[in-house]
Amino acid sequence: MTAATLPDGWTLRTPEEADLPRLIELRALDERPWVGDGEVDPVSVESVVIGQASWTRRQVVAVDESGTLRAWVIVQDRASGRAMVTLIVDREVEDPASVAAVLYAWAQGAAISLARLRGIPQTRLDASPFADDAAQKGWLADAGYTCRRTWLHMTRPVAKGEQVTTRPGVTVRIVRKHSNGIPVAQDLQTIHQVLEESFQDHFNSYRETFPEFLQRLREDPGHRWDHWWLAFVDDEDGEETEETEETEDGTAHRAHPAGALVSSVLPPDADGVRGSYVDYIGVNRRARGRGVAKALLSTVLADAAERGRNRVDLEVDADSPTRADELYTALGWRTDHVTESWFRDLSIPARA
Repeated sequence: MTAATLPDGWTLRTPEEADLPRLIELRALDERPWVGDGEVDPVSVESVVIGQASWTRRQVVAVDESGTLRAWVIVQDRASGRAMVTLIVDREVEDPASVAAVLYAWAQGAAISLARLRGIPQTRLDASPFADDAAQKGWLADAGYTCRRTWLHMTRPVAKGEQVTTRPGVTVRIVRKHSNGIPVAQDLQTIHQVLEESFQDHFNSYRETFPEFLQRLREDPGHRWDHWWLAFVDDEDGEETEETEETEDGTAHRAHPAGALVSSVLPPDADGVRGSYVDYIGVNRRARGRGVAKALLSTVLADAAERGRNRVDLEVDADSPTRADELYTALGWRTDHVTESWFRDLSIPARA
């Protein structure tokens, strides 16, 4: 793919715990021009390097002749046929483009190896550069990637006294737990099913198994089971229901699982205050237009307010078929920064 080589004296190796301060510094330098304050959560970096998140990733760092760590590339085995690629290069090196070429070539090899382990004939490499990062996008183009989509990263301040608002016939509740604190399996499986069905008509939709879904969300240091919600709509057409819900007055009624929201905890911002992040929000196609998304969003806002948080962030496809960005804007979210999806599709070559 490339004839580029690392500068003389440079080496590639697996990152280690001792590298964490430098990796945190590199990530901050990489994000600061596009995100603003460049605040990086050290716990998240630690998870990727030596924590749970490292289990689904292959990664190397590039070290110069003086022993200084200059670049870092990560390939995440997200699901069958999907490998997420993240590259950070110190822009102060003499020829960052050549370093990037070597590491994107390494990432391709890692993705091929993962696909072979899964026994699949092809895979997609997926990178998410900042929309204004011309250098990174140039490196991706040189490595054979193509820009396919734009994503808005939005934020909304949380006001005191945020209230849950729902239309008649819509209810929202948190996932149930057993006495030992473990969530009820049926609720988790229902959330996964609702989200899979909700995103079938969305860009780049692909099947993620239930274990893959759980592992990926749980490896986030901000994961909390009490940040998962299910929404239901009352049975209005005589369809078979999957669940009987009970109202506050104890009345049982037939309700369909209609939507789900999974959120997590954001690390403290420059003011030292935590936020909430909407990892997923999905509404079944048959329940759209009944206020389910607004009910879920008001729930996460009210929860954030109750916990003393100052913001709720989320990411949305700028060309979402449901025009979700318009809903978020109407409810007070604003765009903080923009990223893009760059893909490279690979056919897995036969072993020599």
